[in-house]
Amino acid sequence: MDTLDDRVDIARALLSEGITQADLELSPDLAAAPDGAVLAADLALVFPDGLAPVPQPFDTVPSPDAPLPRADVVVITWTVAEQNALCDVFTKGFGRLKWYRYTRNFEEHYRPLIRKGAPSLSARPPRLGSYFPVKLGDLDVLCMKSELHLNQDGVKTGEGTATLPVRDFFQQIIEEVRPRVIATIGTSGSVFADFPLGDVVVTRAAKFRCQKEFRNEQFNEQAFRSDWTLPLDRMEDAQNLMRGFSHRLTEPPLGPPSTRFPFTGPLIEPPDNTPTVRVEQGGQDMPEFHPILTTDYFEYGTSTNGLEHEGAAVEMGDAALGLAIADLTAAGPDHVPDWVVVRNMSDPQINGELPTREFRLNQQTMWAVGYYEAYGYWTSVCGALTTWGLVAGLAEAGPGHA
Repeated sequence: MDTLDDRVDIARALLSEGITQADLELSPDLAAAPDGAVLAADLALVFPDGLAPVPQPFDTVPSPDAPLPRADVVVITWTVAEQNALCDVFTKGFGRLKWYRYTRNFEEHYRPLIRKGAPSLSARPPRLGSYFPVKLGDLDVLCMKSELHLNQDGVKTGEGTATLPVRDFFQQIIEEVRPRVIATIGTSGSVFADFPLGDVVVTRAAKFRCQKEFRNEQFNEQAFRSDWTLPLDRMEDAQNLMRGFSHRLTEPPLGPPSTRFPFTGPLIEPPDNTPTVRVEQGGQDMPEFHPILTTDYFEYGTSTNGLEHEGAAVEMGDAALGLAIADLTAAGPDHVPDWVVVRNMSDPQINGELPTREFRLNQQTMWAVGYYEAYGYWTSVCGALTTWGLVAGLAEAGPGHA
């Protein structure tokens, strides 16, 4: 059996998974660090001519307190597995420990908004995130990993209300980088039965669905949308690249967990997973502007909870970007970017008939967490490749396509 409090703890554990001592250091010893954290893996990706991401390291390492560089596109992700996948697709040869640390305004603005024990405070010095610049066609792309998260940071301000520093972080990124587009990408729980492991949803909408620390916030249950026309011309190329990793998404054959069950086999073999990009634009794969669902606890879609009627997938942060941009728009600045959510299915829709509260073992949560831990990286490769497809499409569309 699990409670909402348990689900909050699960969310925080999963968001912090894979962080090493080297990740917490300002200048880690690269010679002593694991290879995968220093040099991004070679996935043998063959991109169309002129559209391969090209890392753009600085001649001199910038101060962590320096403003972010200008870019046309910001791509921001959240966990170690997601960052590793983004490195392997966008910053080949530059693993996550080679990304530049970013601390700007942390002490004077963010520290009071962040609870003790949050990941951003564990770094030395505490930081907002890390980043690396990339060239894709004629576009400047800034890849970022956030150390702030909706589910990690909140300081209680009332009953069902808390601080949300990641909203301020989004606004700071926009003010410094002045991008045309900002994309938030990463893992999510599938809510559609026919969106299996490795599928990726692309949506221009996000909705808060909070039941814990943000349940009484004014923004809860609010939905936000971007009117950006998605540049989809390179999405078939992205999908073809994704399908080169179908074998990495193979689920194991299944049987009862104990020989006490009267089962003689053979084990049940699952069907193959063929990763597919799912887009809401034009009602292509789901209703138009079908939102990503942002929760303040670990949630997942099941065959009985009906989340597919509410949104495209379920995750823990993207609606904060919609909220940040809505606040900027209301303030009337001279620059507000378009935005998009790209989320890969790291756990499929779970069987809603599996027992939960009747037994000590919540089998639904067990399977959702197990899938996430086993497939988070490879499904995130699919998400990063989908993001490449969007950016490549934007690069070919030219400066007039915002």
